[in-house]
Amino acid sequence: MKIAWVLGTLLAAVVLQAALARYTVGGRWVFDLVLVGVVYCALQWGAAAGMAAGTLGGLFQDLLSGGLVGVGGFAKTLVGYATGVFGTQFVLAKPQVRAAIVAASTVVHRLTIVGMNALIDQWQGVPWTPLLVETLLNSMVALVVFHVTEMLPGVVERGRASRRSSLSRRQW
Repeated sequence: MKIAWVLGTLLAAVVLQAALARYTVGGRWVFDLVLVGVVYCALQWGAAAGMAAGTLGGLFQDLLSGGLVGVGGFAKTLVGYATGVFGTQFVLAKPQVRAAIVAASTVVHRLTIVGMNALIDQWQGVPWTPLLVETLLNSMVALVVFHVTEMLPGVVERGRASRRSSLSRRQW
């Protein structure tokens, strides 16, 4: 059951990333919804789910982007595993804390990619402005996603309670 949720989360993240990537403003608005999905999987279902989500999501994104295949997969696998381990060691219940974890994961992810590209090809430096923009946008998206998923069970339960007839409710 867990693998179905992980695959569904990744599929939604990859489709949204591919659909929204063309609406970025001249390349200045950089975001990585697949990374947000990987961190979401890692925090919800643990390190193994984060590692699987990172591997699959990173490889899908590498194949679609046309760059070096494997660099993004490695970086997302590393981030997914580390986030899953961190999430199981500490109680991260509030959406704000989880969004901060996404921000830290974005920085680690981008620095890992820059380091891997430096090892494979050549050092091109760290693009700090796009890194900060990506961190901010990923954190904002994660905050919305974590708030929505936290509120969703309550909304569903209230909807079920309102559909019950008045005769089936106990009134003491």
